[in-house]
Amino acid sequence: MPSSVTALGQARSSGPGMAPSTCCCSCCCSPAAVQRRLPILAWLPSYSLQWLKMDFVAGLSVGLTAIPQSLAYAEVAGLPPQYGLYTAFMGCFVYFFLGTSRDVTLGPTAIMSLLVSFYTFHEPAYAVLLAFLSGCIQLAMGVLRLGFLLDFISCPVIKGFTSAAAVTIGFGQIKNLLGLQNIPRQFFLQVYHTFLRIAETRVGDAVLGLVCMLLLLVLKLMRDHMPPVHPEMPPGVRLSRGLVWAATTARNALVVSFAALVAYSFEVTGYQPFILTGETAEGLPPVRIPPFSVTTANGTISFTEMVQDMGAGLAVVPLMGLLESIAVAKAFASQNNYRIDANQELLAIGLTNILGSLVSSYPVTGSFGRTAVNAQSGVCTPAGGLVTGVLVLLSLDYLTSLFYYIPKAALAAVIIMAVAPLFDTKIFRTLWRVKRLDLLPLCVTFLLCFWEMQYGILAGALVSLLILLHSAARPETKVSEGPVLVLQPASGLSFPAVEALREEILSRALEVSPPRCLVLECTHVCSIDYTVVLGLGELLQDFQKQGVALAFVGLQVPVLRVLLSADLKGFQYFSTLEEAEKHLRQEPGTQPYNIREDSVPDHKVALLKA
Repeated sequence: MPSSVTALGQARSSGPGMAPSTCCCSCCCSPAAVQRRLPILAWLPSYSLQWLKMDFVAGLSVGLTAIPQSLAYAEVAGLPPQYGLYTAFMGCFVYFFLGTSRDVTLGPTAIMSLLVSFYTFHEPAYAVLLAFLSGCIQLAMGVLRLGFLLDFISCPVIKGFTSAAAVTIGFGQIKNLLGLQNIPRQFFLQVYHTFLRIAETRVGDAVLGLVCMLLLLVLKLMRDHMPPVHPEMPPGVRLSRGLVWAATTARNALVVSFAALVAYSFEVTGYQPFILTGETAEGLPPVRIPPFSVTTANGTISFTEMVQDMGAGLAVVPLMGLLESIAVAKAFASQNNYRIDANQELLAIGLTNILGSLVSSYPVTGSFGRTAVNAQSGVCTPAGGLVTGVLVLLSLDYLTSLFYYIPKAALAAVIIMAVAPLFDTKIFRTLWRVKRLDLLPLCVTFLLCFWEMQYGILAGALVSLLILLHSAARPETKVSEGPVLVLQPASGLSFPAVEALREEILSRALEVSPPRCLVLECTHVCSIDYTVVLGLGELLQDFQKQGVALAFVGLQVPVLRVLLSADLKGFQYFSTLEEAEKHLRQEPGTQPYNIREDSVPDHKVALLKA
């Protein structure tokens, strides 16, 4: 891989906690800082004709996938079809300048469309305002370098949400696949009314929808199992392989075009067995500020009322948008051996949503499916997105009249095949085998998301947090029995764990007859706080009252510094476990290090003073 391409996405986040520079202004304006904020500068100077060729092919492939998907995702969002296309192009241009992954494509996705449908009541004005406000939140997080907050959403919670979203989105398209109408959008009501009206299925829509799904599946399997093209192959073989690759890569566009052609053929005969997409607004979207109020038949809805109506969506939508986009970027960065800057990704997606709201876009995020197409097409830089963006704009300007004939059943087939891989069946078996407790936040998130999306995510995150806090408050301890009792905390020691540690030490060493000496092996303890110091001081007093000793072994320098500063009475520290056991068995020749600094070995003093 060329060095300049490898450099793409390698700008590292300084992250919270790094020491501030003494010359902040010069650092902010340094070439490295400018390149970090404008990643395009890392690869543009080395851009070549070969890269242009690969980027053009990749951008064209993604564009042919993005156009039918955008129309379909607008249906999921409950918006007119043109809004899917309005959402599909701005990310291509913004990410060209600010993106740190050469593979990622920003635009509408199934999960984001579902969230938009849930929080914007199928009103375009709400969707556009949500894009603007989400972008402001994401941009602020990027400027403040708060990308680390996303690490607190565990993988089981994300998997539970995406799996529930896949079921919700997929089942939500059954009505279009079968030609059913007037089906509620709430999941449980949707399931009830779909089965209630199954007898009203339109044969034409059902047959066409199933045929489209079958074609998409066959083309996908062909794409997955197609052997690579080798330069030594005859030209005819390479050409045929290339045509098959192009057809399978652009399968969404081919299948939707086939369905539209079938529908148009019936329209000419005067008989239409399918429910069609219908009129799509022609032309490019006007550039205007997001709607901060909405005028309805009942009066004007103010900005404050709109914000209150969207409620938790103002937290859920930007958060899930960032999670999905960064997860996609990290996955392909790892696969293709380069690095991304999470905080820079926040800036890119935030600015995309803000600028997108000016052209009537709803919130965007990284698309796993289109990113996979981009990577498999051999994209070299984010310049491939320019081709995709231009293709979407051309379709808005010249092809919207043709979208009228696209059957909704065909778009439903595209959506169902796109979201099917999001339901991860392997994760349940994996967690059962690796750590069964992690099934709890996954199942809580999965089940509650069918009720309310925000409740599922919040409940799953809280369960994950409780599991994390429980492990911190009740750390496992390793106990070694012998002439001297040795107790070793298996993880760090923080203030919630003091009481549990105290109870275990008392029950094993002081509440037995006779009381026993104990060695606290602290190799895994890297830091302690004031509450821990108080707890250890009380333990030392309890041991002294019983006439036995408590010794410490394996203290790291920061921990030793804190304990020395606390001036604990009776504090004894040994370098090795053997020394501590010899002293506690009252063997001669072994003396503890007391709390006077001159008794600590010279190398420890040097470290403490460092």
